Amino acid sequence: MTEQDSQKEEDLGSMSLIEHLTELRNRIGIVLIAFIILFFLCFIRPFGEGSFNAADFVYFWLQAPLADILAERGGRMIFTGLHEGFFTQVKVAFFISISITFPLILLQVWRFVAPGLYKNERSAFVPFFMATPILFVMGAAMVYYLVIPLAWDFFLSFEMVGGEGTLPIEVEPRISEYLSLVMRLMFAFGVSFELPVILLLLTKAGIVTASGLARNRKYAILIAFVAAAILTPPDVISQIMLAVPVIVLYEMSIIGARLLNKNNEFKETDD
Repeated sequence: MTEQDSQKEEDLGSMSLIEHLTELRNRIGIVLIAFIILFFLCFIRPFGEGSFNAADFVYFWLQAPLADILAERGGRMIFTGLHEGFFTQVKVAFFISISITFPLILLQVWRFVAPGLYKNERSAFVPFFMATPILFVMGAAMVYYLVIPLAWDFFLSFEMVGGEGTLPIEVEPRISEYLSLVMRLMFAFGVSFELPVILLLLTKAGIVTASGLARNRKYAILIAFVAAAILTPPDVISQIMLAVPVIVLYEMSIIGARLLNKNNEFKETDD
């Protein structure tokens, strides 16, 4: 047994099961407290009734792509239930809070897991933890700046101008439906962009291989389009714009898995 192995066993043996559970409880508590504080800070109105809170500003930002299009047509957004405006604020506050606490969640997971890893294992996992929020933000940004404007133009193209004997067909989106759609798209793209992290971690753990990923490429392409059809609205534009990046990320994961395998072989040769 090497000195490194002995040190690791000593560190792990210094904490009992109860101490591990207590530490886990404390880290979950930190995340929950941060989430609750952020939620109420986003939800309350600091200057009384009629003022804006953080949830309002984020909602204005989320609806900006649609507002830019509807401003030329004199459109508006509505809510049809007395409670709908309130629960929209709750959803936005929840969205802000979970987005901000997500890096904190990763940090607490890392601080809980890191003591049980060797020094070289910790250095190997750091890039994956750093890449996770970056890839998620990239996916959400793609939705906001590219997918949503194209999708909204497509949906609004079905409006019709009224004429003699016909009534106009105009869109008046409900705020709750619009918000749910935007958040679902951002979540779907953000999670899909995590594919390289997941596959490379599985490769590093020896669960999958680069050759296996390449061999199952056709199934991955099929799953990408099926998942895009489920997670996105029923239009071809958003489905293709989700499926194609996922397929590209899958191919990048195969390349990354091959590089990992080569590095492992090189280290084994040196040893």
